[in-house]
Amino acid sequence: MNPEIAVSYTSTINRLPHLGGHYLEVTPAIMAQLNAKPGARLICQVNQIITFPCGLVALGNGCAYILLSAKRLKEAALKLNQEVTVNLKPDLSPYGMEMPEELAALLEQDEVGKIRFEQLTPGKQRTLMYSITAVKNPQLRVDRTIRYIENLKKQPPGKESVSRILA
Repeated sequence: MNPEIAVSYTSTINRLPHLGGHYLEVTPAIMAQLNAKPGARLICQVNQIITFPCGLVALGNGCAYILLSAKRLKEAALKLNQEVTVNLKPDLSPYGMEMPEELAALLEQDEVGKIRFEQLTPGKQRTLMYSITAVKNPQLRVDRTIRYIENLKKQPPGKESVSRILA
């Protein structure tokens, strides 16, 4: 993906029948403009109200979609079948989302933890980061971060299970 490319288009908020979640469709033409394929990490802006990191998920027929959480729908006062303006650009961050401060600080101090974290797949890295940022209490975030990295270090390299890390 070319980091300088940005695409703006109009889409409708749809519902995934098999998952029940809401999504924005990304057509093959839009993906071609971005030089992106399913799995690509992007920054998505909807109606110039909300901006968030996302990934393209294959939808079929060459199309992809971007998942819209209930929280984002509520935050931007969006609803099913509403037409919206979507702005997409490549996500150039190393992890596809912002690294939580607590995790960055711990990984600076724990070389083994840092090596093990870097060996995880990007999706597992994001799952850990998302789980840490989901907690609002600062002390609980620190505690959770320490627990996750300690759990990670106990697992055999290459056989890490997210459920065991988050335990």
